[in-house]
Amino acid sequence: MPKLATSLPATVSARTLTAVTGVEVPVPDPENLIHLQFRRFAGCPVCNLHLRSIVLRRNEIAAVGIREVVVFHSSATELRTYVADVPLDLIADPTRTLYREFGVESSPRALLDPRVWPTIVRAVAADLRAVRRHEKRLLRGRPENGRLGLPADFLIAPDGRVLAAKHGAHADDQWSVDEVLAHAARVEGGVR
Repeated sequence: MPKLATSLPATVSARTLTAVTGVEVPVPDPENLIHLQFRRFAGCPVCNLHLRSIVLRRNEIAAVGIREVVVFHSSATELRTYVADVPLDLIADPTRTLYREFGVESSPRALLDPRVWPTIVRAVAADLRAVRRHEKRLLRGRPENGRLGLPADFLIAPDGRVLAAKHGAHADDQWSVDEVLAHAARVEGGVR
């Protein structure tokens, strides 16, 4: 499959992914838009900060017919260790099969780009506060499958068309909730 960001409109072939909770997730979803997010590794402080923003507004997101599906390049066991309490469909992809299919890359620029540094500081501080409150586990020194993944976002229609896509340039370069909602609002007729 070609890199979707440069070949829109593209179509995603139907498949069923299995979330770390065991829930089967159809992609595309016949009744909802899918916001397919590619994140980095389980326990990634920047990813955790971003996911908190999604979780805080998940009712607003669902109300406009969007299902959040979040892919990590960690194993299901590792993912459950860090984000078992996140009420989203979390997909483990330790072999990076989906990453390759969607053209999602790894790069040293994920962490070296100065635009990500303020977010890294905020994210690590938030994670340390949560560890001190015994709300989460301390991130181990070397994450499974590395730290250098780049984020990506795709909005997928029920018929499989990719309506919008973004390949991040650094670890904190992903759609905000407002951007996801704006992309969905542009869908003619909407999906409910």
